[in-house]
Amino acid sequence: MSSLESLLSEIDSCRICAADLPLGPRPVLQCSVDARILIAGQAPGSRVHASGVPFDDPSGERLRQWMGIDRETFYDAGRIAILPMGFCYPGSGSSGDLPPRPECAAHWREALLSHMQQLELVLVLGQYAQRYHLSAKFASLTELVRSWRDYWPGMLPLPHPSPRNNRWLSRNPWFAAEILPVLQTRIKQILDEPRND
Repeated sequence: MSSLESLLSEIDSCRICAADLPLGPRPVLQCSVDARILIAGQAPGSRVHASGVPFDDPSGERLRQWMGIDRETFYDAGRIAILPMGFCYPGSGSSGDLPPRPECAAHWREALLSHMQQLELVLVLGQYAQRYHLSAKFASLTELVRSWRDYWPGMLPLPHPSPRNNRWLSRNPWFAAEILPVLQTRIKQILDEPRND
């Protein structure tokens, strides 16, 4: 098995689906063998493609609020890994960004996850990540998120923190009241634990 560093180098020069990416390949991810929390997301948006920084947009601001952490902690790869289902911006369609390119997860995801043996919590954002990481099938996002205790404390299905979900969040105030305090307590506990270096 190749080292994580060499794997990340291969990903950085990946061109598997270059012909289907409107802005060309620019993989955006963050990981380390020491990471204890994984954010399993969808795919970078155009703003993240431009900056090369994961969740460098309003979704990231909301996600950090949900997690109860600052930017410095969020971007510490030794603590938090960020692996979208597709590493490159897939382009936009009539109702927002297109789905993550399926080639990406099929080619890279298992190899990356095999290097991250210290993970204690996986935050699973959006339907594509939820299909991959969670075995159960649900009729709706609401039903899935309401079942969060079925996956806790190792995984937590979340709505995507995008502003596009403002209506869902306003219709489901139990999410912020019930889940976010538990999530923030768990994240603080994990990040405060001494490392086994």
